[in-house]
Amino acid sequence: MMGKGRIHIYYGNGKGKTTAAVGQVVRAAGHGLKVLVFQFMKDNSSGERAILEQLPNVTCLPGRENVKFMNQMNGEEKAELNHYNNKALDEIVKFCGPFDVLWLDEALCAIENRVLSEKKVISFLQHKPHGLEIILTGHMVSDELIAEADYVTEMCKVRHPYDEGHLAREGIEY
Repeated sequence: MMGKGRIHIYYGNGKGKTTAAVGQVVRAAGHGLKVLVFQFMKDNSSGERAILEQLPNVTCLPGRENVKFMNQMNGEEKAELNHYNNKALDEIVKFCGPFDVLWLDEALCAIENRVLSEKKVISFLQHKPHGLEIILTGHMVSDELIAEADYVTEMCKVRHPYDEGHLAREGIEY
């Protein structure tokens, strides 16, 4: 049904990366595909996760609790997060076989912040299960990751309330 499975990347400084991935997850689940979700740089309390956990055919793997922003972490905390994320990816690689779609939310941000191995992610993409569709989201993406992808969409910010000092709103930006 799925064929070889494709790789999707949603990136950029604009709003909508996670929203686009959630839409893809909902569409896949609605067609009976089994979806696996892991969020790298978020705790288990995001609004999208709360609803995705209620959907049939969607499995959300637990992540870390009390996730700090990168600029609030010291070197030791970053090293520990790097270890955690790479171990999590190893487990996902072993666990994802029976799924049709895998969404690695904020994987690109984790790579950008050097708390996830890009080499390990690329190796996984090159050796993924044949029918597995993979979605990666984040702000920045390397040319090497773009080369592995079938779909690459850049979300480009033209205007955002952050620019005028407005804080993120629950249910809208997070």
